[in-house]
Amino acid sequence: MELFLPRGTSREAARQLLTEHAEYGHWELHRLRLYSDGSRRVWLRRKIIRAVSTL
Repeated sequence: MELFLPRGTSREAARQLLTEHAEYGHWELHRLRLYSDGSRRVWLRRKIIRAVSTL
């Protein structure tokens, strides 16, 4: 999943958006690119939950 956060987006708003995707959509941050104009492009990937053997 790729998100684009425009230049006027505050760090707090960006943090809140990414937190919601992580908690409710089971995504995790894969890559974040900050551009010189202040905009951000964020790549998220599905969180991989590995089963642990109990034997």
